[in-house]
Amino acid sequence: MNSESQQQAQLRQLPGVNTLLEDMAGDVAALGHARVKQALRDHLSKLRKAIRSGETPKICAETIKAQVITALASLPTSNLMPVFNLTGIVLHSNLGRANLSASAIAAVQAVAQGASNLEFDLTTGKRGDREADIEAIICELTGAEAATVVNNNAAAVLLALNTLAMGHEVPVSRGELVEIGGSFRVPDIMARAGCALREVGTTNRTHLTDYESAIGKNTALLMKVHSSNYRIEGFTATPTEGALADLAADYKIPFMIDLGSGNLIDFKVLGLPEEPTVAHTLQNGADLVTFSGDKLLGGPQAGLIAGRADLIAQLKVNPLKRALRLDKMTLAALIETLKLYRHPEQLHKTLPTLRLITRDLTEIRTQAESLRPHFIEALGSAYHVDVGDALSQIGSGSLPVETLPSAALTIRASSGEDSDLRTLHQALRQLPKPVIGRLHDGALRLDIRCLETHESLGLIDQLSELRL
Repeated sequence: MNSESQQQAQLRQLPGVNTLLEDMAGDVAALGHARVKQALRDHLSKLRKAIRSGETPKICAETIKAQVITALASLPTSNLMPVFNLTGIVLHSNLGRANLSASAIAAVQAVAQGASNLEFDLTTGKRGDREADIEAIICELTGAEAATVVNNNAAAVLLALNTLAMGHEVPVSRGELVEIGGSFRVPDIMARAGCALREVGTTNRTHLTDYESAIGKNTALLMKVHSSNYRIEGFTATPTEGALADLAADYKIPFMIDLGSGNLIDFKVLGLPEEPTVAHTLQNGADLVTFSGDKLLGGPQAGLIAGRADLIAQLKVNPLKRALRLDKMTLAALIETLKLYRHPEQLHKTLPTLRLITRDLTEIRTQAESLRPHFIEALGSAYHVDVGDALSQIGSGSLPVETLPSAALTIRASSGEDSDLRTLHQALRQLPKPVIGRLHDGALRLDIRCLETHESLGLIDQLSELRL
């Protein structure tokens, strides 16, 4: 145990913060003056505490500086960065969902780097409507009377319910009270919107009479919710959209559909399973349709609302609308994405989401085979690398039970140990552009569907940096 005099002597040996900073010009330039200064203060405080408690830490200026820089370098960062999505899920909620088109990216860059006419009318020289252009193209593509946009589909549902049903009841089928990613639950959104949920029917069977029985003087609207990330099959029943629209009209209340994924085209033309479109839903009698911008639509995160002009007008003057509105970059990306739909015959080339969903299986397998020898060389004898069949998914609740034939690099540890596979998966995530695959059934599977052909070289080039 140090005596008090020894402790005082050690304390006096501690260098000052400014003295240490003088010799750390390079570190300060790289990490920031305030950050390094505070880290030095914290480290010196710990040393003082250790000395006063009777410990005898080594006091060396070089050691102190090295320990502080090491500690700063090891702190986790929250920087967003691009990754290789080899999970087999095209619209992966944790990996950013839809990849933007080249035209959308160019539009974002154009408005981000300087002033824009976001709310300025170039013809009159007066304040303009930031949604004028996007409303026009949404109406053009869907046949809606009017439209508005917010920052995601949950916000779209929240805004619509808060505007049209606050303090009133909204009947919803028990089979549609869904929970999707991030613990988003329809009943919770309804509660936050200030309306009361009136559950009707059962999980698997809800009839038109169930809705009609629930309609009373306090009913604000009828709402139908797309099942999104699950599907009930077998002994089921649900009223058609047309029947619900007629029922709502009979009682002079709006009929709203939360369509979720936001499809605008006929999927059958692309050889994909049928998915309802916004236009078809409006034709069936829906007064309002809410849908996402970053799912099947293939754009940035956004919530779109299309429908009757009088209802949209009410939504636009709700104070919540300003809190939920889109910024200039998202608006620019969404407008350019929607413009691509004017040429639907080209969408499988111009829109990354549809390009990845409709990729030719032979092309994917050929690409996987070309990558295999590079992985074999990088991994050595510790792992076996094969090309196998895979089943991709669209993801983000879009066509949840449908799969897309694909091909994947299937990597197994020679040791047979799962720990070795986890080590490899972690090492792949530490590459300059992290590689995200999927551990399944004793193998690490790298589905090649979402690896565009031109990206293969970038993946190959960084394999030499694997640290196992």
